Amino acid sequence: MTDVAGGRGSTPELVVRVLVVLGLTVDAVVHLRLAPVMDIAAPGGVGGGTLFRLQGGVAAVAAVVLLLTGRRWSYAVAGLVALSALVPALLYHVVDVPAIGPIPSMYDPLWSPEKVVSIAGEALSVALSLVGMRLVSRVAAPGSAPPRA
Repeated sequence: MTDVAGGRGSTPELVVRVLVVLGLTVDAVVHLRLAPVMDIAAPGGVGGGTLFRLQGGVAAVAAVVLLLTGRRWSYAVAGLVALSALVPALLYHVVDVPAIGPIPSMYDPLWSPEKVVSIAGEALSVALSLVGMRLVSRVAAPGSAPPRA
């Protein structure tokens, strides 16, 4: 398949894809590294460590899928996975959300270096996944005229 300028496989799309994958990788690494600490902080119920391991694993899988496919749906998944980490991180920074069933309260008003790096990676992935989806949507269907510049 021949890609049009700005479409899947083009240089701008590849740069965006790599940056989204990098942001998800940062998200995964930070969550997996902090999971043992979150086990100590909230050992009951589902536990913060379990949630952090789940987020780290899902972020890693989304990064690999996006890296290998570069499809519009994989950008959407990557953006949603990053958003699923970004929103709670910001919410739990500002609001002391009580435990909800087996999910512990994970209020953390402090700005640790890990939190800042994770939020930056997640925000980067959310924003650039939207850009990637737009770039990929510019791929011309077989037999159609290329988009105008």
